[in-house]
Amino acid sequence: MRYLVTGGAGFVGSHVVLALLDAGHEVVVLDNLSTGHREAIPQSVPFHQIDLMDYDATRSVVAQHKWDGVLHFAALSLVGESVRAPFHYLRQNYLTGLNLIQACTEAGVKKLVFSSTSALFGGPERSEPIPEAALIEPGSPYGESKFLIERVLHWADSIYGLRSACLRYFNAAGADAEGRAGEDHRPETHLIPLTIDAVLGRRPPLKLFGTDYPTSDGSCVRDYIHVTDLADAHILALEQIETRSVTYNIGDGRGYSNFEVIQSIERVSGRKVPWEVAPRRQGDPAVLIADSTTLQKETGWKPKFGTLDQIVETAFRWRKAHPDGYGD
Repeated sequence: MRYLVTGGAGFVGSHVVLALLDAGHEVVVLDNLSTGHREAIPQSVPFHQIDLMDYDATRSVVAQHKWDGVLHFAALSLVGESVRAPFHYLRQNYLTGLNLIQACTEAGVKKLVFSSTSALFGGPERSEPIPEAALIEPGSPYGESKFLIERVLHWADSIYGLRSACLRYFNAAGADAEGRAGEDHRPETHLIPLTIDAVLGRRPPLKLFGTDYPTSDGSCVRDYIHVTDLADAHILALEQIETRSVTYNIGDGRGYSNFEVIQSIERVSGRKVPWEVAPRRQGDPAVLIADSTTLQKETGWKPKFGTLDQIVETAFRWRKAHPDGYGD
């Protein structure tokens, strides 16, 4: 099969590219490299440095081949930044997604997998773990921008027959077990790589944003999923949308607090993590845990990296081997 991957130079996108290649598929990557890294894309993979805001350029690439599917990862993705710059986030994520989806319908593409988010579920009143049918109440412009694209995909299916899989991630983490790819955001905002850099002495003490949440130890609780397990879910989702569109929440189904993440990194590294308390970040809910029952029942998906320590170990090993990320 031949697949187009937008945002394939980013963290999740680059791991999905590897999963597609490992499965024997042909892959082409489209990315503007605003946050991704050219070095994250295997040299054998054709690459187009294009911004999805440029509709003509986007349409030109999509029209080049007959694609068996498109996987869309390209987006701005920082919750806190979206609160500080809401219109930028809403405009950028919505228009780039809209441009891509329109280009796909014009080119006759029949399958699209969309990188959505658990940030759709930002409201204070909800159950844990969170099923797909939970109330959509984004707690940030970032979450809102992703929901807007889900609605565009609904109409693209209804009117043009573009079947889609909306995959609502919880917290992707870890690195490719073979060391081929890892996490390198600039600036880095994710807890596990920030904690690893702190324990390696590569940055100042870790800042814990809020220790007064209504949780067992006062810190936020999140559902962490290994990025390779997440990539596998995309492959399975492509099979599901042969005949219908689907929506899946993807997580491990277990929550780990920020303090438990620190303890895991201390176990894996054999070192103490320096940390200090900082004020809460706007838009951060206390708890986010996925109910992935539907995904598991319909696709047979099951995480291979079943513990937090396994996830942390791959991230720690990649960071030690690449202390400057893709910069080295």
